Amino acid sequence: MTFASRLAAVALVALAGWIVPASAQTAAPPPNLPPPQRTPSPNTYGPDELVNAGHHFFGNVSRGLASIIEKAVSQWGLPNGYILGEEGSGAFVAGLRYGEGTLYTKNAGDLRVYWQGPSLGFDWGGDGARTMTLVYNLPATNAIYQRFAGIDGSAYIIGGFGMTALTSNNIVLVPIRSGLGLRLGANIGYLKYTPRATWNPF
Repeated sequence: MTFASRLAAVALVALAGWIVPASAQTAAPPPNLPPPQRTPSPNTYGPDELVNAGHHFFGNVSRGLASIIEKAVSQWGLPNGYILGEEGSGAFVAGLRYGEGTLYTKNAGDLRVYWQGPSLGFDWGGDGARTMTLVYNLPATNAIYQRFAGIDGSAYIIGGFGMTALTSNNIVLVPIRSGLGLRLGANIGYLKYTPRATWNPF
């Protein structure tokens, strides 16, 4: 993944001057979210569909992937979209994350997306990872283009996969990551999703 890796490497050098503004923007608590949708509908993806898509994307059949998707569904319900993509990041106390991928939905088409953002917290290492992001309560595909804040760390890990959660305007994103590098602790940060690649994570 040349774009994300290149952006992460170059932008990390310029991060020092942006740490304070980034911290201020991520201090707000997460909003009250609607109850999870657990009843299947024509617009949502069931656990089997998600596991099959994940197995094809990550390239292996893993009980860890099935378990972490089951955990996400039990906590957040059935998503009405998901993103498959790749990202690169690196941090020691402060870092950056860049990625690109495709948003898939059942009835609203597919959409190319890019994401950028700082990662702040007790966190170390650098990674390049394939990422499957479950998308909840998305009212329209272009609603993905905004900033999502949350606890972006390995909140739940099993079988080599890590799951976190971000929220904005009742939309919930649950990135599931697997890749190189080591990331520990809770990184309080945000991700900004855009229709085009950009160097600016803020």
